[in-house]
Amino acid sequence: MNYIESVKNTKVKQWKKLLTKKERDKSGRYLIEGFHLVEEALKEKNNVQEVIISQDTELPAGFTIEDTEIIYVAKEVMKVICDTETPQGIAAVCEQKTQNLSEINPQRLLLVDAVQDPGNIGTIIRTADAAGMDAVILGEGCADVYNSKVIRSTQGSIFHMPVIKANLSEVIDSLMGQEVPVYGTALEGAVPFEQVEKTEKFALLVGNEGQGVSKELLAKTSQNLYIPIHGRSESLNVGIAAGILMYYLRKNS
Repeated sequence: MNYIESVKNTKVKQWKKLLTKKERDKSGRYLIEGFHLVEEALKEKNNVQEVIISQDTELPAGFTIEDTEIIYVAKEVMKVICDTETPQGIAAVCEQKTQNLSEINPQRLLLVDAVQDPGNIGTIIRTADAAGMDAVILGEGCADVYNSKVIRSTQGSIFHMPVIKANLSEVIDSLMGQEVPVYGTALEGAVPFEQVEKTEKFALLVGNEGQGVSKELLAKTSQNLYIPIHGRSESLNVGIAAGILMYYLRKNS
């Protein structure tokens, strides 16, 4: 049985580094924690490289780990490599996926421009998964998709929803060239979302929490939409707005 007791162990130091974006980008790996996330990650083939279990942790009934290396660690080690206040006693090292649009042949896309809050990015990915979108495209300025807060907010959707980093301007140009309508989100020069005509394929573009979608990208879209506010709130959270529009467009396609 593989067992690590010291927090100074080389492998422990490597795991801890995965809490930083620099090391995640360099190694192409990332760290997850908690029973639900690890269980969801294990469902995807060749996704998990190592499962890390605290020595005092009991696996729930029905929780199985097959064909994956298991490393047991002291409780102190688990605390060092996890960034939650009360770790559940299980973590895993996963491999980042590299995907592109040509491999997916998407019909319904969500484009995300400079959304910086990790919780919002995670919620957007989770909602896109629930709404039956084919992929989420993250543009420049978005929070790192492998940030631990993003991953927790996805509730496992990160493992089966394609999430691609790309230049949104180039993506929009490509979609327009294929006659796929791209709907931006804005208040000026926009129409209520209910006025969208039925379409088989579409892309939805949402933007930064404070500034919205950049003017340069909005100028490229087929049509810009807004969600009417019936109460006294000034605006909707970007994750909520994205959810409303994705479900409407999905239903209307």
